[in-house]
Amino acid sequence: MEDIPSGRAVGRLSLLDTLRGITLVSMILYHAAWDAVYLLGIQWEWYHGTGAFIWQQSICWTFILLSGFCLPLGRHPMRRGVEVFGAGLLVTVVTVLVIPENRVVFGVLTLLGSCMMLTGGLDRLLKMLPPVAGVIGSGLMFLLTRWVNDGFLGWESLWTFQLPDWLYHGLGMTYLGFPEPGFVSTDYFSLIPWCFLFLVGYYLGLLCLRTGFHARGWKLKLPLLDWMGRHSLLIYLLHQPILYIATMAVGAII
Repeated sequence: MEDIPSGRAVGRLSLLDTLRGITLVSMILYHAAWDAVYLLGIQWEWYHGTGAFIWQQSICWTFILLSGFCLPLGRHPMRRGVEVFGAGLLVTVVTVLVIPENRVVFGVLTLLGSCMMLTGGLDRLLKMLPPVAGVIGSGLMFLLTRWVNDGFLGWESLWTFQLPDWLYHGLGMTYLGFPEPGFVSTDYFSLIPWCFLFLVGYYLGLLCLRTGFHARGWKLKLPLLDWMGRHSLLIYLLHQPILYIATMAVGAII
């Protein structure tokens, strides 16, 4: 979701910006629907079902994977991480002060900024693992911890291990992935399990670098979507206030 300079170290890969732009459009439409349902009270049963959940998950999975993928292709991950984390903190402060009932605490920007800083700091250590092994290992860890927010490891239909209640205490543990009782956030992405999905993207980026695949077939460029992808952090920060104002205006009319 951040406008990280995709592939600055190897030449900008326009396909990544275009993919990010497509996902931004999907995100804006999803949030517009959210505002219509929860702020205007429009009845749309589909939005409460599996289809909307898959839509929402496709957006966040794509942003997290792209962010991880871009990290080894660019430069200054620590600086970018601080910028994105700071943007996430700004979103938290504004929502807590302006719309506390829909506040965002530990949202996706906080997650992405944290992952960039952690991965950037551990870059040399992480590169000691072969990229294929990194993709497989990170993917397995993501699947294992996917439902840690709900109190267990494993996959509900196959195997589960209940986690102790003492883990779920305090904001620090909530940030890690163990939300304390009563915690509320309309956009919650904890470090666990989502850092592992970020690492899947990171190792895929390393794999493309080491195989030279990044130099081939990355030229798809749709100008408007490419522009959106290159300015994704700014668009993310502005789109919800604009949607909120538009929603309130529509609500006043109808």
